[in-house]
Formats: sequence, C-alpha cells, structure tokens
Amino acid sequence: MSPTASSSAAYEYSFYPELDISCDFENIPAFASTFFPVLYSLLFMIGLVGNALVIWVLTVFKKVRAMTDVYLLNLAIADLLFVFSLPFLVQYSIVSQWTFGNAMCKIISSAYFIGFYSSAFFITIMSVDRYLAIVRSVYALRVRTTAHGVITSLVLWVVAILASTPDLIFFQEMNYHNQTKCIPHYPDSNNGWKTFSNFEVNALGWLIPVGVLIFCYYSILKNLQKCQTQKKYKAMKLVFIVVIVFFLFWTPVNIVLFLDSLRNMYIIDDCHTSQRLDLAMELAEALSFVHCCLNPIIYAFVGEKFKKHL
Repeated sequence: MSPTASSSAAYEYSFYPELDISCDFENIPAFASTFFPVLYSLLFMIGLVGNALVIWVLTVFKKVRAMTDVYLLNLAIADLLFVFSLPFLVQYSIVSQWTFGNAMCKIISSAYFIGFYSSAFFITIMSVDRYLAIVRSVYALRVRTTAHGVITSLVLWVVAILASTPDLIFFQEMNYHNQTKCIPHYPDSNNGWKTFSNFEVNALGWLIPVGVLIFCYYSILKNLQKCQTQKKYKAMKLVFIVVIVFFLFWTPVNIVLFLDSLRNMYIIDDCHTSQRLDLAMELAEALSFVHCCLNPIIYAFVGEKFKKHL
C-alpha cells in the first residue's frame, strides 16, 4: 500500500520464481514485526496532532488569506492521508496478515498514493509560488490570489487521484503463501506493470518535482544576489526548509524503487542483492513516513506566524 508495496510486505512479492533463486527472507519480517509497529505508532500520534494543529492555525487564526496559506493547508491534508494509513500498517506489521478486507485494502493503498503524489505536488507548487513572488513579482501581483490557489489545488488533487488510479485497480486482498496480504496483483503476473508503477512514482513523485525545485531555487538565489533584502530571505526560508526535508526523506525510497525496477527487468538477479534490496525497501519506506510528521515541526520552529499562534 505504498511505493514499496506496503510496509512489512515488500518481501512478500519481491521474490521472483522466474529467476530460479531460493532466498531466506525471514530476517526481514522478523525485523519489521518488532521495529515498525513502535515507529509507526509514534509517527501516527505525532503526525495526527501536528498536521491537525497546522490545519487549525490556518483555518481559525490565519483564515487562509494568501495563496501560500492555501498550499500549506493542502500539504497538511496530504500528510494526514499518510497518517491515517499508519494504524493499518501497525497491525499489518505485527501479524503479517491483512485483516481489513479487500475494500479497505484498495482504500488505504489509494489514500497512501494520493497523499504521496499530492504532497510532492504541493511542495513543488509552493516553490513555484516563491519563484513568482520573488523573481516575477510584477506578474505575481495578478496571479497570486487565493482564488487561483484554490483552483490550482483542485487541479493538483485531480492529477494525484488520476496518478493513483492504477493502485486502486491493482491493489487487492490476496492469499499469498497461505497468508492474506494487501498487495498489487498485475495482469498475468506481468512485471512490466510493476516496473511502470515504479517509474511513475519516480517521475511524478520525485524527478519532475526535483527538476522544478532546482530551477525555482536557482532562479531565486540569483535574484536575491542582485537585491538582498531581509524580507525576501524570510519569505523563502520556510518553504526552502520544507523542500530540503522533502528531498532528503524521499530520495532514498525513489532510489530503491529504481533498483527494484532493474530487478523487475532481471538486470539485478542475484539472491544476496535481492535480500538487501528488500530490506532497503522497508527502511526507505519507514524514512518516507517520518516526513509526514516533520512539516508541522518545521512550521512551529521556522514559521514566525505559526509560532505566534501555537
């Protein structure tokens, strides 16, 4: 139910009989069943409270008056989609069984991917917003309105939902090695679909956003060198830190997904590397979940308006 196909379950379907290898993956579920339930329980509590506070401050005190506020509000909602999947992952990690039925399997996996894509999209659009405000300030006066922010947000949510549609279709409750799992089932066990899914996450959730971020912040830094003002530096500090944190916490899982695609194409086909890759999937996914809790902490310590209301 994630880019790595559900925490504590990645190892379940990453074994490929076509490779004619027999590997012992027992260390991975044992590790998952002890470490991840504790981690995900903590992240659920921190993420729920933190993102709820962000939504509360934005809607009650700040009244969502600016385009940036609209994007911050939607980013907090996207992070909550991650958070709401965590209790299911806790139970899944402990018993290594999916017990919530096929409908919930599709709902939770879809919610995860929608949250993943929308989080990446809103962090990207926040950087574009900073670019317009600082580099194209005259043009920004016409387009940086709350109404435009709402329309843009709706478009991004639609794109995120469309990008997550394959996961809604393919993820299902299945009996796998005498255990009930919530895993993707691709047509005719075709690794092509799984590889496409990985590349889709890489492209829409990391490569394109990072490309846009690099362009925006390179242009912003060039502009600030010409006209150094304390006000402009403060205006971009919060968004810049949010972007850096996104890059640090989502790059590992995208690297692992790319390597998994190489395994799907049989470029990586030895047992030892496959074992390490499955464990890396578990750890990288856990790291990505931490991200949903960090944005509210960043707002509290860096955002001056947030500190005033908290």
